[in-house]
This record gives sequence, C-alpha cells and structure tokens, in this order.
Amino acid sequence: MVLWFFGYGSLVWNPGFQVDEKVIGFIKDYRRVFDLACIDHRGTPEHPARTCTLEEQEGTLCWGAAYCVRGGPEKEKAAIEYLERRECEYDHKTLVDFYKEGHSEEPFVTGVIVFTSTPDKISNKYYLGPAPLEDMARQIATANGPCGNNRDYLFLLEKALFDIGHEDDYVIELANEVRKELGIVGGVMKEKKLTGQTHVPIKSSLSPLKLMPLPGAIAMDS
Repeated sequence: MVLWFFGYGSLVWNPGFQVDEKVIGFIKDYRRVFDLACIDHRGTPEHPARTCTLEEQEGTLCWGAAYCVRGGPEKEKAAIEYLERRECEYDHKTLVDFYKEGHSEEPFVTGVIVFTSTPDKISNKYYLGPAPLEDMARQIATANGPCGNNRDYLFLLEKALFDIGHEDDYVIELANEVRKELGIVGGVMKEKKLTGQTHVPIKSSLSPLKLMPLPGAIAMDS
C-alpha cells in the first residue's frame, strides 16, 4: 500500500513524519480559508487560534505539497496515527486528485487524502466561520498556545508558499493585516497594545474528535 497526503497549511513546511517523496502541486476547486479553531497548538479553548481549512470553490486552485509514504504497514500506520492526532480539529478526510506543477490536465495522483472540516458550527464544534478581515487579524495577532503563537503560523505559511513559488493572495492580505494590527512597519514591530477579542469562545470541556481509522489499501493531506 502507498499513502499520499496533501498539505496546504503547516504540512507544507513541516510534515512532521517520515516521507519518501514530496511533490509540489495543487488540487482543484478548493481555496484556503482561516475559518477553523485550533485550541491545542496555536491557541487555547478560551482564546482559539484561527488556522486554515479548505472551502469548495469551483475554478480555483489550492497549491501545496503532496507527501508519499511507502515502506509497509507499520510505517504507514505511524504516519496516519500521527496526522490524526495533529489534525484532530478536522472532521473529514477527503479524497482528491492531485496535479503536479506543470501538468494541469491529468492528475499526478488520484485518491490523495486531505484533511478538511465541515463548514457548520452545529455539526463541527471547531468551525468558527468567516469574519471581517480586521477581526480575524486581531484574533490571530493575540492567540497563543503550547506550540507557539497564531501569527507565526500565518507568517510561516506565507513564507512557505513563497518558497514553493505559489503565493496565496488571501494569505498575503491576512498576513499584512496582522502586521498592521501588530504595528509592524518595514519588519520592525512598534510598541502597540493589543486589545479586544472578537472570537467566539470555545469551552474547555470540548473533547477531541474521534476519527475513524482509514481502510486498508488506499492510495492517498490539515
């Protein structure tokens, strides 16, 4: 069995598991949105971070990196279990076609796994939904968690997409708004007091989502 995962968020620069092949490319009819709460990495239940998920939009491309895992059941199981823990806020694994850079007509790999989330606050407890750009920037500028602050997640994603040669205008716009909120001019942060939190609090009693194990023999990302 060979597993393929598509990374469009932190997996682009930090897969965190042993991979045998990395391919830059894209999936079709999806775009990044910062509509998902993170309460255990870059945020807390009281002040959740905003991390990216995917939203279906016909005609759009989402660039990222596909990772291949080969080497037998134990290695593949370790990769799946690691990603299920890491991507616990995502309640779906969606199978997509992945297109390699320079080859947009025929998929490079089919049946690639990407972690996605249901865009519904009732059925998906981690879904925050869209918000005005200024409100999202204020939330991202102030959220912190055990793995670091929310703004670094955004800035690292911005850099990772630049490094692979496929910047995302939405990510750039949001990152610049966060810099504005932080008072960063020319790479230097001015002293500024951050006030106000416009997020919707998520209660600390939330339990992690239970993800079903993947079926065997699936060719396979947030």
